[in-house]
Amino acid sequence: MTNALFNRMTIVAAAEVVSEFNAHSDMEVLEVQWGISGRCSGSSKSARVADLARITAEEQMDVMTIHGSVPIGRALVEAAILAPPRVKSTLAWRKLVAGLRFDGYEIIEDQAESLAVNQWGGSQTETTVRLVRMLPSDLPGLDFREAESEVELLLDRHGFSVALGHLRQAVAAFSRGEWSSANGALRNFYESYLNEIAVALGYAEDGDGKAKRDYLGRLQSPFLLTDYNEWHANNQKPQYVQGLMNRMHPHGGHPGLSEEEDATFRLQISLVTARLFLRRFDRRRA
Repeated sequence: MTNALFNRMTIVAAAEVVSEFNAHSDMEVLEVQWGISGRCSGSSKSARVADLARITAEEQMDVMTIHGSVPIGRALVEAAILAPPRVKSTLAWRKLVAGLRFDGYEIIEDQAESLAVNQWGGSQTETTVRLVRMLPSDLPGLDFREAESEVELLLDRHGFSVALGHLRQAVAAFSRGEWSSANGALRNFYESYLNEIAVALGYAEDGDGKAKRDYLGRLQSPFLLTDYNEWHANNQKPQYVQGLMNRMHPHGGHPGLSEEEDATFRLQISLVTARLFLRRFDRRRA
């Protein structure tokens, strides 16, 4: 059984972040509080992190926190987001933020005046950190982990092995925090499954990816829909499929967007788009 709230990258990153600002003794206190005392190795920080992450990822249990009884995954993440500023420049923190976004959560910092006064008699600002859902939890189709599972199932069902390989490479690289590698694999994934759909629907020429996408739009019963601006014979018209292809091949970075933010966005939109087209193909082949 696996943790229902957070993916493994999030859980491992949370354990790593907690270890960055807690001594062995502090982590042992947490383990006692959470009822897992003696189950995490004390031989080294890395061993303790590995055991804590494994227990959290593989076991469903509620533990006591200041917010009451919550799933252990939630408790671990909420302990991690209290990290001091010095920890927020580490790879573990960036992986935590990216993993949480993939799980549909955002870390929010609120600032308010506290009752305490500083040494000059002025008011002090107090910062509180909380975890919030990026999107409503009760709307269907917004769970990106479910999207990943469904996309893998559909790719496997129809024998799209090349695209499936690229997707698995992308998710693995993303989980390791290798943003550039994840982005490259996602580009290959996007082009591959559209190519494989085109071939499955009768494309038999030796054209490139653009030719295959044009074929999908020009079928007698089009696969890519002009009415939805997914494809258009006139390249000057808005086209979602080509637009996303262009977005997956940017030129350089953007000063307002971090690598992990961009990688998370690409993974999310790639999964949602793939699910749409693969579901459409699956219905067509039924």
